[in-house]
Amino acid sequence: MPQMFKTWQTKSAKDVSLIALITFIVGVFLWLIYGIYLQSLPIILANSVTLFFNLIILWLKIKYR
Repeated sequence: MPQMFKTWQTKSAKDVSLIALITFIVGVFLWLIYGIYLQSLPIILANSVTLFFNLIILWLKIKYR
């Protein structure tokens, strides 16, 4: 969340690596699928929140490019 707020406030995402961010998002998405497969609520919730905030950061990265 701090990275998201910093990006939003400064309107600059130059500190965020696009490749690293996409790689992280894919990994979190795979963990979310795994949590759904296991029907494990803690894994599903944690990765859903993480995925949501990182998709916002990705959107800000593209928007402020």
